[in-house]
Amino acid sequence: MSTALSLFTRRDPFDDLMRSAFGPSAWPESVRTDFMPAAESHRDGDDVVVRLEVPGIDVANDVTVEVVQNRLVVRGERRDDRDEQTEGRSIREIRYGQFERTFTLPSHVGADAVSASYDKGVLSIRVAGVYAGTEPTRITIAEGPARNELE
Repeated sequence: MSTALSLFTRRDPFDDLMRSAFGPSAWPESVRTDFMPAAESHRDGDDVVVRLEVPGIDVANDVTVEVVQNRLVVRGERRDDRDEQTEGRSIREIRYGQFERTFTLPSHVGADAVSASYDKGVLSIRVAGVYAGTEPTRITIAEGPARNELE
């Protein structure tokens, strides 16, 4: 991933080890980490598009997208409205809970450059102009003795 937009992912290596050895139900429900949507980003011209998988979430009520200083912050919650006692689940692999994903923006990008849309379980966030003006500028090297401009 480019330095133009940084992605921070919360991971617990010990939790990964326990899951690989004993399966997804190795930890009691209270010890497991909350739901964390998968994310990806790609360049589209001068823009960056960030996509998060958030199926089953009411994005109108349970997701916020904000720019805080130079950070793009996506917060939300996948709610479990089912009653376990009446529905009788025997396994539980779907994760529920609150989440927060943070992406660092370049200093020249403000909130007005960010737009978001939701379709078929995927939240897409476009950050316009991330790569605008990032092409290198070649400096001409003059020949001859150097001039001291401070004199």
